[in-house]
Amino acid sequence: MKTLRNPARGLLVLFTVSVLATGLFAQPDFFNQRGSSNPFGGRRNYSRGQVTATGVKNDWEIDKRFEHDAFRFARVRYTSWGYRDKWLTDYPESDLNFPHRLRELTSIEVHPETVIVDLTDENLGDYPFLYLVEPGQMSLSDEEVTGLRRYLLNGGFLMVDDFWGEDEWYGFYENIKRVFPDREPEELPLEHDIFHLVYDLAEKPQIVSIGAWRSGRMTERYDAREPHYRGLFDDQGRMMAIICHNTDLGDGWEEEGVDPTYFKDYSERFAYPLGINIVTYALTH
Repeated sequence: MKTLRNPARGLLVLFTVSVLATGLFAQPDFFNQRGSSNPFGGRRNYSRGQVTATGVKNDWEIDKRFEHDAFRFARVRYTSWGYRDKWLTDYPESDLNFPHRLRELTSIEVHPETVIVDLTDENLGDYPFLYLVEPGQMSLSDEEVTGLRRYLLNGGFLMVDDFWGEDEWYGFYENIKRVFPDREPEELPLEHDIFHLVYDLAEKPQIVSIGAWRSGRMTERYDAREPHYRGLFDDQGRMMAIICHNTDLGDGWEEEGVDPTYFKDYSERFAYPLGINIVTYALTH
């Protein structure tokens, strides 16, 4: 695997991020600007290129000077047991909506195309940020373990999202301990920069699926009432991964256009602000 490319080159103008982030969510018609998200209603393309879904399409032009350095949202495809395609949860809407909002709300140069990557890919280092979901039944091969370890130690950043309860935690934990037997995920205090870097969050959010919210549930499982955000650090103290447990930022991105109240309470209030904080942190540390 190649050493990770410099993620800062051509991506950020940090002094304007907060200004942009403050203004757009305050606009009264922000919910309606993106249109309705209709899961599974459109063409779903799992190849390494642009994906589209009904009402959701990213087709903006990028600055040609930064064509090879623009931030590209990369989702991890991994080996698992049981239900085979949990890595696809919330796809493609979340993978389209989040880059769209990241571009609107920050000065990061964002590529309109998203990609699906394998942990064994030779070009994994081209992507400074990886997104991995529902790892409770993940079962990494030895090659995937080696690829993820190399990626993270070479400067990459992993965001893990959308898994709930003790059983799913232990399923994930067994895999991450194969990647780093000598490292333990550490609970991040609310005072950590990742909760305040662009948006200042007053709490560690628990974001539930729109289905759970509509049924009046504030958590997905009885043993998942408290959200946890844990970091995985290298020998120099750099955070290599954030592990978002008992919460689901991806659903807040995916379902932003379905219900204005859900959008206000979860997408606008938590899912996008924290997601933007995480990506900005990943690209600047």
